[in-house]
Amino acid sequence: MTLAVICGVMLLGFCINLPIFLSVIAATLLYFFMNDGVSATIAVQRLVGSSQNLSLLAIPFFIMLGTVMNHTGITKRLLKLAELMVGRFHGGLAQANVLLSTMMGGLSASNLADCAMLTKMLMPEMKRHGYSKPFSAAVTASGSLITPIIPPGIALIIYGFLADVSIGKMFMAGILPGILCAVLLMGTIYLVARKKGYAPSRTERATSGEYLVALRNAIPAITLVMVIIGGIRFGVFTPTEAGAVAVIYVIVIGMFVYREMKVRHIFESLVETTRSTASVMIIIMACSALAWIFSWEQVAQSMATTITSITTNPQLFLLIINVLFLFLGMVLEGNAILIVLVPLLKPTVMALGIDLVHFGLVIILNLSIGTLSPPVGTVMLLVTGLSGTKIQDFVKAALPFYGALVLSLFLITYFPSITLLLPNLMK
Repeated sequence: MTLAVICGVMLLGFCINLPIFLSVIAATLLYFFMNDGVSATIAVQRLVGSSQNLSLLAIPFFIMLGTVMNHTGITKRLLKLAELMVGRFHGGLAQANVLLSTMMGGLSASNLADCAMLTKMLMPEMKRHGYSKPFSAAVTASGSLITPIIPPGIALIIYGFLADVSIGKMFMAGILPGILCAVLLMGTIYLVARKKGYAPSRTERATSGEYLVALRNAIPAITLVMVIIGGIRFGVFTPTEAGAVAVIYVIVIGMFVYREMKVRHIFESLVETTRSTASVMIIIMACSALAWIFSWEQVAQSMATTITSITTNPQLFLLIINVLFLFLGMVLEGNAILIVLVPLLKPTVMALGIDLVHFGLVIILNLSIGTLSPPVGTVMLLVTGLSGTKIQDFVKAALPFYGALVLSLFLITYFPSITLLLPNLMK
């Protein structure tokens, strides 16, 4: 009965648009006040204790990395390289949009930051090239969904912390699924662009000289990705240390190589990083306390019993999980879902013999697709708000991209080698 009450309080908070962390904290505190058998001191311990894990130090570093990226000039140099590579295809500028988002995913670590930046940078340019506003918004939003699964996505760090798996392996696991999503989205753009008559952004093949200039300008950014992934892969530093190294590297590039970053930009980035980190951490703290309650009440065991009574087939279980997380991603914040449900599902996942790294990529991609979907998908609301696109027009234009992303999800779910090939090389 107590669990039913606190779940009802949370849902009420969600319905009246109360911030997620306040809804969860209110429900958590209510549980301790209603339950005389559990000391209220535990509530404080769980709220504060969850923030003490050293693995979470990677979060502020990678958030700041994405923030300082806005001031370095790296983005426009990567865009030039992307346009040279795919500009001659149908829908060339849209193709470059997705390719740039894939490149930036390894740097920005945030799909919302990536989407906001590309909406402001590329949508006006796409409009000048004759692309419709809903199509441009759909391309920009769909491409930004690659960011959470391309290292160093924040969701990969949070899942690694929750499931007690190597964050380095989670980073490696996201590379091939991210590339797969990019390829399928770009293929979809090609088909839609041919149908709608969206011409290539370039009519002539790029010369070797143009490639050399663009590549030379983009080398610092490409090197950064290699430093992050290579350093973790070969054990030079931990994911947390990689975040710190990457931030320093980008600041040096922005100030002394491209000379577009100013000292004031660093202070602005620190302020933004503090705000973003605080919002992420307070959700982690609130949901960790709630997860402790579920553990104390043995919800995980009950859930495992219920699921295994339905099926012990790992493939059918993954299908159920896909449907569940796609739905939840449409209505709730992704990090909160991860923090509450991963500890509950972990025993069942292990009992069914499903690799935890593979499972993590499956649910993170599910939640990413949810952010593109009505009624309250965060990426959808962001891009429509910034671009002035009607939601119904956005959804109609995004339908082919939903199909491409769901196909990616199916392939990643039922062909684990796509996810596990690179992490297995770390053994």
